[in-house]
Amino acid sequence: CLVSMGLAMRNFRLVYRVIRRGQSELELDDLPRRVLRSLVVFLSQRTVLRTRLPTSLLHGLVAWGFIFYFLVNVGDVLEGFISDFSFLGGSLLGKLYRLSADVLTMAVLVGITCLLVRRFVMRSTAFEFHDNIMLHPKARRGMTLDSLIVGMFILLHVGSRIVGASASIAAGDADPVWQPFAAVLSLSWSRLDYHGLVVLEHSSWWMSLGLILAFLPYFPYSKHLHIIVAPINFLTRTKRAALGTLDAMNFDDPDAEEFGVHRLEQLGQTYLVDAFACIMCNRCQDVCPAYVTGKELSPSALEINKRYLINADMNALARGDSSSEPLLGTAISESAVWACTTCGACVDVCPVGNEPMMDIMELRRYRVMTEGVFPGELQNAFNGLERQGNPWQMSADRMEWAEGLDVPTVDSNPDFEYLYWVGCAASYEPRARKVARSLVSILNAAHVNYAVLGEIERCSGDSARRSGHEYLFSEMATGNIQMLSRVGARKIVTTCPHCMHTLGTEYPQLGGSFEIIHHTTLISELLSSSRLQLRQDAGDIGRVTFHDPCYLGRHNGVFEDPRDILSSVTTDVVEMPLNRKSSFCCGAGGAQMWKEEEHGRETVNSTRLSEAESTDAATLAVGCPFCLVMLDDANRSAGEKMQVRDVAEIVAESVI
Repeated sequence: CLVSMGLAMRNFRLVYRVIRRGQSELELDDLPRRVLRSLVVFLSQRTVLRTRLPTSLLHGLVAWGFIFYFLVNVGDVLEGFISDFSFLGGSLLGKLYRLSADVLTMAVLVGITCLLVRRFVMRSTAFEFHDNIMLHPKARRGMTLDSLIVGMFILLHVGSRIVGASASIAAGDADPVWQPFAAVLSLSWSRLDYHGLVVLEHSSWWMSLGLILAFLPYFPYSKHLHIIVAPINFLTRTKRAALGTLDAMNFDDPDAEEFGVHRLEQLGQTYLVDAFACIMCNRCQDVCPAYVTGKELSPSALEINKRYLINADMNALARGDSSSEPLLGTAISESAVWACTTCGACVDVCPVGNEPMMDIMELRRYRVMTEGVFPGELQNAFNGLERQGNPWQMSADRMEWAEGLDVPTVDSNPDFEYLYWVGCAASYEPRARKVARSLVSILNAAHVNYAVLGEIERCSGDSARRSGHEYLFSEMATGNIQMLSRVGARKIVTTCPHCMHTLGTEYPQLGGSFEIIHHTTLISELLSSSRLQLRQDAGDIGRVTFHDPCYLGRHNGVFEDPRDILSSVTTDVVEMPLNRKSSFCCGAGGAQMWKEEEHGRETVNSTRLSEAESTDAATLAVGCPFCLVMLDDANRSAGEKMQVRDVAEIVAESVI
């Protein structure tokens, strides 16, 4: 017992020291709220139950049983070492305790047996990876062996416990009424005499509790550690204004020689916790658009590789040594780093609160700002941002899109209520320009007091930040904040969710606080206040399905406004299978708009278009200029089977 506890404490201490090697502290502000949230997630298993419902329910049976088993094991130890002691006695509470232990024991046995059959007999494909995914050399065999060890420990630990309880009932030493499953099992021991039953009870007790002692030293190295670390992850995870809000960087540190992350110990503490929390379920890769379309990126493999790299260097890392291998090339490939669309699906779906997308962004920062290595196509975007203030490298009049329209600028209308942040796409991309013109016609029809920046507008810097050029983003954001403050912007509306996200959730890190809304939200408000009147079935749109842009929906929670608008125009609105939080990416986010898509079986935008076509909709409605361009391109390649239109375009044709 002392040896086991000593080794376990040593190994747990190693885990703690490795986590403390991280560069930023775990967050513990507003602790009561954090504790409550962590407990709710832990006890309800709601993050697990979101997907793979049958399997998740089985996991829930095991989890709820094991949570209760913290108490059961304490009771069993006390009863084993204290003569004639009955935990909680014969009180009603004691009877309910024994009933709960009995029922939850069976729940665990059923759950873990089914999960073991799924893993080792049925060989579920959920645990497989594409051949092009980088995995630590020990991971493929190690994950299987680890799952077997953990599964058999649970099965034998809980199974031995119910055998011991049934032997006690058969010997007449326990009340069978409050232990129905153990009572049924006790019938199996009818041929044993009292002495044999006592031997069975005691040996089962030693087996059940002894397995804990045998397993404890291995526990910190196994994926079963997630039962402790996952609640800690939810307790201490970084508080973000929105799901995809990236952390700001400090460029004023005179001692900083590198920017971004290169090795394990350069990660923030919360991202090291992620590696220990990962249950290796692969749910994140199931929803990753890069993985689904055959790219080299698997967010699950990234977390798994981090864990195996830590395990391999646990002692050295805990001592304070540098990790022996860089993350790039051992935890993730170069192609995988640049395949991420920053859609946030991996973060949103993870049942233990991991954020692999953030690791990838830190790796991009290192490659761009420390090593100066990035896809060549991004150089054009960087040059355009630095010289012309837009990634299109356009030096033309930024107000060309408004030719022939009466669009007020902040100079001609300094007392505006809403500032319309046009954005680079609507200023220069022909298809997105039509959206801007449509929105202006809507604003004019509703008599909204608005203005645009005109020639002084510059890119929000979203593409620079998502591609890893944090310094360029910081420079652009600082300039924009000063300019917006100077013109007196308070409420800002934009047709681009990427601009909305950057201005609204990331500019505050640099001192810029503005109220930012998406154009679909404003249009919805105008409709609900009767400032805008629409006629139904205007135009030739037919059946409509809506594509949720990642940065509008999953990142910032705007789901209903565009749907409410479309329902005001037509009664024939259908949903794609992947919608709202589960929406599939268009493929342009994470600066993918400015580079060639990484090699895979298919493109992200064509995959999403195929899903839209499966609804038999005539019109695919969008709410993002990037989505408009990507899905329009895919639609042309597919023979233009649908119309791809922004919600504002549909509304503009329906204004009374």
